[in-house]
Amino acid sequence: MRGSATDPTRTPGHRRARRTAGALASAALLLPLLGAAPAAGADAAAGGSLQRAFASAAAEYHVPQSVLLGVSYLQSRWDTHAGAPSVSGGYGPMHLTDASTALARAASDEAGDGGAGDARGDSARAALAPTAAVPQDSALPDRLKTLPRAAELTGLPAAELREDAAANVEGGAALLAAAQRRLGEPLSADPAAWYGAIAEFSGADDSATAAAYADDVYDVIRGGEERTTDTGQQVVLAAQPDLAPRTGQLAATGLRTVSDDGTECPKSVSCEWIPAPYQEFGDNDYGNHDLGDRPASQSIKYIVIHDTEGTWDGVLNLVQDPTYVSWNYTIRSTDGLIAQHVKAKDVAWHAGNWYVNAKSIGIEHEGFLTSPDAWYTEEMYRSSARLVRYLSAKYHIPLDRQHILGHDNVPGPTTSTIKGMHTDPGPYWDWAHYFELLGRPFHATAGKHGGLVTILPDYASNQPEYTGCVTAGVACAAHGSSEVRLYSGPGESYPLIQDIGLGTTATTGVNDLSSRVSTGQQYAVADRQGDWTAIWYLGQEAWFKNPKGERTAVNAAGFVVTPKDGLDSVPVYGRAYPEASAYPSGVPVQAVSPLPYKLLKGQKYVIGDRVPGEYYYAVTFTTDSHAVVRGTDLYYEIQYGHRVEYVRAADVQVEPSLS
Repeated sequence: MRGSATDPTRTPGHRRARRTAGALASAALLLPLLGAAPAAGADAAAGGSLQRAFASAAAEYHVPQSVLLGVSYLQSRWDTHAGAPSVSGGYGPMHLTDASTALARAASDEAGDGGAGDARGDSARAALAPTAAVPQDSALPDRLKTLPRAAELTGLPAAELREDAAANVEGGAALLAAAQRRLGEPLSADPAAWYGAIAEFSGADDSATAAAYADDVYDVIRGGEERTTDTGQQVVLAAQPDLAPRTGQLAATGLRTVSDDGTECPKSVSCEWIPAPYQEFGDNDYGNHDLGDRPASQSIKYIVIHDTEGTWDGVLNLVQDPTYVSWNYTIRSTDGLIAQHVKAKDVAWHAGNWYVNAKSIGIEHEGFLTSPDAWYTEEMYRSSARLVRYLSAKYHIPLDRQHILGHDNVPGPTTSTIKGMHTDPGPYWDWAHYFELLGRPFHATAGKHGGLVTILPDYASNQPEYTGCVTAGVACAAHGSSEVRLYSGPGESYPLIQDIGLGTTATTGVNDLSSRVSTGQQYAVADRQGDWTAIWYLGQEAWFKNPKGERTAVNAAGFVVTPKDGLDSVPVYGRAYPEASAYPSGVPVQAVSPLPYKLLKGQKYVIGDRVPGEYYYAVTFTTDSHAVVRGTDLYYEIQYGHRVEYVRAADVQVEPSLS
């Protein structure tokens, strides 16, 4: 409910008027003591209203401005999101949580990720049809109701804390100061003395997660940051490279200790083992994953990025249900806590394509595809990126968009499954920022004659229209996006590109992937006309606007496949299964089923990898019959449309993309 917590002894707005007159003036005197004044050359940054709000709140509550800026950056990167709540019900630059209203709205508005298929994706076993629904939480933890507490501390109405950035910053400062007092620490001007308060601010209920959060805040402060926010304001945090926080303060928080025993996570994140059950039930059925021996028995080639379409506690209940499905990890939005459910050696049921499941690790992120302003925190992005970097190094998975897939990039394994494939994490996942955190930022790697393009719009300003976030056919709220729209000719008056696999007319629906390419994906250039570039996509020339000065793609070079000489077309597959002769006795032969797509003569598609035909036979609870079947046929993974697909190496020739 939208309530307000006010001071009964004052009229609304009275305290704010008094503070504006005096505190802003005193803030300038206190800035040297607070240790985070913008650099002298920061031009208008020091005079921006948001930067002034940080200075004012820091002065009033005696919190070092660098601490306030560092915490806010880790929560929101200083963005306001037009007052919309995050996925965990957090508002404003300080991500003050008021989940009692925000999450209720998200639950009623959320329209799903468009998928209705079998998460296991294996035609050798009866399709799963999970009926469990994400349960509603009976009680909200303290981490999801910090905004009401901030209203009590500041005397400001809750609505003002949600909607006004300056008030929101003040609320964050009040919470930090209260935490510092509760820990028996002075309101010191030294940012090193605030480690315990920052850890408490995270909302984590265990010491490892709180420490990981505080460490990230101090990493931000040491390195400094400067960026233009979503409201066009420049905010600056000056670097303090020698800052050494007093980490011993963590003991005073009294937070519980959680063991990371059994987890496969880097030391730089907080990780907890919450196992998915491998359990037999019903009529010779079992769930919710398969035991394996990866990477000894078969390599791990992919990491699949999902969003949960539900809130943390409810989703954890689902993954612990043996009659449901599974994934390897879940990451919490508020503080970046990682829960691991399935060992990397085992095969989770998450992608809807058994070949991809057998070759991948699935990571769920607390979020909702069709709620563009139900934004992800910076801490979740960072925690996820650290996990992916760790997994990439351990299992030799390349950090590119052909191996770090969205669930929306996973192909339907057969023609009948294409319509049921999922569409998360969707157009609002910030792939460019994510790959920056992975240490692999996208950039031009060739000139105009490199023959390829890497899709790379500016996330904030790229705002294609989507419909159906709340109501079918109704426009979604304008929002930054990682994706670029495709047309059948060099102009927006041309029809959208059609996907024959879906059998429906393409739309701007948020779950309709027919005519969209995503940041980091690479395609072969088919043509260029003025501000428009054409690529080979789904067997067609697909055009997107790419004007000079506002590029939505950059040039690249690499290797492509095209049909072998003498072939007018070659089939395209949704999985790379071995030839029939490779199957041993007792293992049913799986069909090498072509999709309705073709790779046509003269067309070129970017190679992601070369892989052997492989099938993991695992359809029984006992593992004695499990087997990895590997053939002599080789396949190329290609970027064919929005999703990756596969072609047989025997059907195509490889050539450099240079044109």
